[in-house]
Amino acid sequence: MRDNSSATVPVRPLIPSPAPSSLAGQSRTGLWWGLLGVAAFSFTVPFTKVAVGGLSPLFIGSGRAVAAAVLAAAALVLSRQRLPHGIQWLRLGVVAGGVVTGFPMLTSFALAAAPASHGAVVIALLPAATATTAVLRGRERPPAAFWAATGAGAFAAVAFAFAQPDGFGQVQWTDLLFFGAVLAAAVGYAEGGLLARELGAWQTISWALVLASPLMVVVMAFSVLQQPPSGTPVEWAAFAYLGVVSMFLGFFAWYHGLAIGPMAQVSQVQLAQPVMTIGWAALLLGEPLTWATVIGGPAVILCAGAAVRVRLSPPTAGGRRRLAPPVLPRAQAPGRRRPPGQR
Repeated sequence: MRDNSSATVPVRPLIPSPAPSSLAGQSRTGLWWGLLGVAAFSFTVPFTKVAVGGLSPLFIGSGRAVAAAVLAAAALVLSRQRLPHGIQWLRLGVVAGGVVTGFPMLTSFALAAAPASHGAVVIALLPAATATTAVLRGRERPPAAFWAATGAGAFAAVAFAFAQPDGFGQVQWTDLLFFGAVLAAAVGYAEGGLLARELGAWQTISWALVLASPLMVVVMAFSVLQQPPSGTPVEWAAFAYLGVVSMFLGFFAWYHGLAIGPMAQVSQVQLAQPVMTIGWAALLLGEPLTWATVIGGPAVILCAGAAVRVRLSPPTAGGRRRLAPPVLPRAQAPGRRRPPGQR
């Protein structure tokens, strides 16, 4: 039997468990980078709400991607990054479809009619959605409590959408857009976090932006012909933030944090994003805090937090989670002799 072979080795997860000795420091570093990214993203919904006051949602969704792609291309060329290869291009297409095209477009159209605080509550599902996507993508088998908490969070978000004063008993079309945005971002976050370990954090979002840029240029040109943009300085400033920070610089920190990992633990800091966003909406936009927001927001956040924490909890003796086998020291590997003087 060779050193690295075993007849009883189970299927390894895509994200192997780090050594316990390095986990604490690694987690702290990843969490700080993740928190920096979340702080940058927390302004996205309020500033999108500001921008749609004078700019079309189609122009905002595509134009912010084009602006970020210009910066990304310059960074890639100046740093002489190597081209991705093979399957990495397909995976970058998944990232681009989720965070470059899907989330910005869907939220821009939704926020043209919905309050920013309302969108923040529905988007609070994102941490649980990202953890779920990471579970499926990473070939994990979390306990039933994980799925129960995730389902409870989804139910709380749908109940919040049903309970709005202007549409009690039915989900508005804007809520469907928000739910679609959550799904798109979750897929893009999970795949981008994995790909960042191969290409690098800022390189991943940069290549995704460049890959999506031809389509985004066409869409932006169509939006300009359909409705020439004419916004106030404040609306253009909000648009600039969306393109430079929300679409580009924020991902530097976010994907770097996910790449350092552990991915599921770093994704917990997303739980602070809806709280920040609701606060910015009240402070910057003067949106009132309704009882539905006050009750619905914490309910969704608690369920999302429970889902992520259950996934992070160590397995029980009878658990069925498949973990990577422990790595034996070379001196104890089968077929090798112990070095002299070692017991």
